Amino acid sequence: MHIPHIPVLYNETLEAFNDITQGFIIDCTLGYGGHSEGLLKQNSQIKLIANDQDDEALAFSKKRLEAFKERVLFNKGNFEHVLEQFKDFEVRGILADIGVSSLQLDKQERGFGFESDTLDMRMNQNQTLDANFVVNTYTQADLERIFKEYGEVREYKKVASLIVNNRPFTTAKELSDFLLKKMHKGKIHPATLPFQAIRIEVNDELGVLERLFESIEALKPKNCIVAIISFHSLEDRIVKNCFKKWTKSCICAPTAYRCECGNNHALGKVITKKPIIPNKEEIKNNPRSRSSKLRIFKFD
Repeated sequence: MHIPHIPVLYNETLEAFNDITQGFIIDCTLGYGGHSEGLLKQNSQIKLIANDQDDEALAFSKKRLEAFKERVLFNKGNFEHVLEQFKDFEVRGILADIGVSSLQLDKQERGFGFESDTLDMRMNQNQTLDANFVVNTYTQADLERIFKEYGEVREYKKVASLIVNNRPFTTAKELSDFLLKKMHKGKIHPATLPFQAIRIEVNDELGVLERLFESIEALKPKNCIVAIISFHSLEDRIVKNCFKKWTKSCICAPTAYRCECGNNHALGKVITKKPIIPNKEEIKNNPRSRSSKLRIFKFD
């Protein structure tokens, strides 16, 4: 079968879970099953919970992982809820690859790419909020907010003003061509960061990631490896700060005269002092991997 997606940091991700010899690994973002297939091949003892909110991804991966069906539980849903659903299982590994898959990007009808003939960007096609609604109905102030916060767009006010004064836009191609014509052309396409911001808003990507961490912290899974692959600085900052918080032994207020909390609240340790990034060969073979970062935490 044709594999439409190259999993990023593949060997590094498998290595993160190499010592797990029992229990379940949850692949929170199954996608097209690349990481999951590797994990199942690597260790014949582990079982896998394969989660995704995209019907197309689930259908593809069920075929791809057919040889391991006795060891795989498929689950449709947003990954922010998956830990709650499987809290009674022996969870020894949690993997989340927080990127848009290549198939979603490449399929023009999904509306993620600059050449798309729709303006959609929904990872879950059952939800109502889409890019068309954001672009064509949000106030200028709301567009400024998302471009500034989610896209870190330098000229966020100008981009928002241009869109509001020239809408409606009916396709991603129409919007990207418009921004290419109106905005300064730097190293990257001028629509790159505005598109990132719209996609994050449509899918509530940062909120979902924060709630995933809240659910992991609530579960406090014993002897569990958590590996998160992120693709831009906003996501990576959330991952880094959360892992740092989990290592804190003292949780007293900074103003406390002395420690009164017992100084025993560390949940585990960070395995990656610095994020693991792809090597030159991987970037050459898969240019979309260039911004990926892998951070790993181990619960005691």
